[in-house]
Amino acid sequence: MKEKIYIISGTNREAAVSLQVAHIYQDVFERKGVESEIIDLQNLPDDFIAAALYSNAGTHEGMKDMRKKMKEGKKFLFVVPEYNGSFPGVLKAFIDGLIFPDSFTGKKAALVGLSSGIQGGVLAMSHLTDILNYCGTHVLARKVKLAGIGKNMQNGEITNDLYNQLIDWQVDEFLDF
Repeated sequence: MKEKIYIISGTNREAAVSLQVAHIYQDVFERKGVESEIIDLQNLPDDFIAAALYSNAGTHEGMKDMRKKMKEGKKFLFVVPEYNGSFPGVLKAFIDGLIFPDSFTGKKAALVGLSSGIQGGVLAMSHLTDILNYCGTHVLARKVKLAGIGKNMQNGEITNDLYNQLIDWQVDEFLDF
């Protein structure tokens, strides 16, 4: 069996579509016989920005498990919603609270972007790619862009056949990456 893949749901917004998409990817990985686990940023401690970053990094009990998983993991799939032309600030703060450079250097990542508009999170993924590359992470070129996500999902399932094909294609490439 291949190594576990960590799926990061890139927002802490309640009832976010990002978490639903993370579960869809988890189902695809499971169907392909690959273990995965979701790291849901909704589970970040409420006070993590003040109590778990910078000089306090590694001391907050609520962040220790997430930091450990990100340090030990080798492959990450980021579900990245587009907020204000980029990705959510909570995702950047989460990255800032991880062990640098051990959490990212020489590791691999894949990105899927979500937006209610027509761009599918392309700017958000571009910004995150820059950060991950700076941290030494190899980012899969195939980035799935799920535009108009609200119109293409129903009951936690993607209803757009092309989107489902793109997800499957990306997962196959990521497993070979």
